[in-house]
Amino acid sequence: MYIRTISRTNKDGSVVQYVQLAHNSRHPDKGYSKAEVIYSFGRRDTLDIEAIKRLVKSLSRFLEPGQALDLQSCGSADFKFMGSKPCGGAYLLRQSWKRLNLHSCLAQAISRRAYTAPIAEAIFAMVANRALAPSSKLSIEEWTEKDVFLGNDEQIKAQHCYRAMDFLLQHDEALQKEVFWSTANLLNLEVDLIFFDTTNTYFEIDEPGDSELKKYGHSKHKRDDLPQVTIGLAVTRKGIPVRCWVMPGNQSDAAAVDTIQRDLTGWSLGRVVWVMDRGMASEENRRILQRAGGNYILGEKLRGVTENAEALSRPGRYKTVRDNLRVKEVRLGEGLEQRRFVVVHNPDEATKDKASRERLVARIEAELAVMAELPAAKRKAAAGKLLGHRSMSRFLQEKADGGVKLHRAKVREEERLDGKFLLSSSCETLSAEDIALGYKQLLDVERAFRTLKSSLDLRPVYHSKDERIRAHVLICWLALMLVRIAEVETGLSWDRIRSEMDRQHLGEFLGGSGRILQRTELNSAQLNILKKLKIKPPQIIERLDPTA
Repeated sequence: MYIRTISRTNKDGSVVQYVQLAHNSRHPDKGYSKAEVIYSFGRRDTLDIEAIKRLVKSLSRFLEPGQALDLQSCGSADFKFMGSKPCGGAYLLRQSWKRLNLHSCLAQAISRRAYTAPIAEAIFAMVANRALAPSSKLSIEEWTEKDVFLGNDEQIKAQHCYRAMDFLLQHDEALQKEVFWSTANLLNLEVDLIFFDTTNTYFEIDEPGDSELKKYGHSKHKRDDLPQVTIGLAVTRKGIPVRCWVMPGNQSDAAAVDTIQRDLTGWSLGRVVWVMDRGMASEENRRILQRAGGNYILGEKLRGVTENAEALSRPGRYKTVRDNLRVKEVRLGEGLEQRRFVVVHNPDEATKDKASRERLVARIEAELAVMAELPAAKRKAAAGKLLGHRSMSRFLQEKADGGVKLHRAKVREEERLDGKFLLSSSCETLSAEDIALGYKQLLDVERAFRTLKSSLDLRPVYHSKDERIRAHVLICWLALMLVRIAEVETGLSWDRIRSEMDRQHLGEFLGGSGRILQRTELNSAQLNILKKLKIKPPQIIERLDPTA
């Protein structure tokens, strides 16, 4: 006789385990062994542990004292330690995955077709790999087998990953919408402000070929010489990425804004204010964002736009909204043409801007003094070099004789911009303070992109087909969502969370009595992380397989 566990999958995709007392008996005619259930203890998660302890104690009365002691210690003297794998980070991700009901979202789509491959497990494995140890899809097979304990019932193969990527792409829109509402409802996310920004990732190949995604365009990585794709993220005010887009690398900002506005309009989000940085500020984008009753908060350029310069120069009294933040509202134009601006001033940043400019001016004056000592023949070349300098050229003015001098009027103009940034908004129900503080949260989008590129290793992209590139970004988005939720709820960086949780290992012990999978005890830091994420600590004994 022996104790065994069996698993059953419900319609919603959840797995329930049952504990049974069984006995193997041999069929008298056919000769094979068959398990017979003698007694069922019920569901594993609702076991009467105290009753089981009493049963074990009662059975021990029929054994010799030495035998009872040996069994109580699981025959530890006979067990050999076979090795261990990190398990804490994977456990955190698995429980977050379940907490957000992502397994049910996938199960509903998977149940509509008769898949033989473990699609849901392969998707989770790829997402966990992005968050814990980014590698290629081919490497995931070895990673899941040798380098991490994910708790999969079936070994994940490379072909499972590729089939899962195809599944993701087929259900892209529906899945993103389902995941969004599931996450928003569970975490009570506010979606009145949606922050949007784009980035791009390039491919180290000479030509984009016939790809519709890989195109030459303006690169935020200064790699205009390489084909790229553009990635867009919509992020809530808490910094949770709720939607992603993959677009051609040469797509204009206006086309990107048009795409995201149309896509999310169909999600019935209600009143939404779009928040975007100054790279998105254009008349066309403002018009697009106000379609279907939408509103915007946009960062505006401080230099080179007449209307913006007028808004900055208008007199008025600042209102202090934080110790380091003051705001002033300005309106330009009349009637339907009127535009609302908010001038934001940060005294701390003003001090930094002033110090930075003074260092630059001192450097320019030193360079001009050196140039004045040069022979006339070399002075013109030196002047040209200064005028071509990336930062110093801003405050230089060319003289009639071909020389250069400090442009003091430009320095005075720049002084008036110290610590300021300019915003515009179409939303009349938000105060100037709300607009300023809302825009500051756009930093969370930038933080999300940094995580996407560094911790989750968006590059290098190993896929050449457009479909696989889209699926790869979807996987990165799912990983980013889990990572950002962990960061927001714990107040820690993902690198720190991952490092701390992966100090918990799962050890394998093998002996004549069977096989034991046992976790190391959680330390206080790990327990605190799980508590903040509302995750129940794992059982120390993960699995016990007695010898039949």
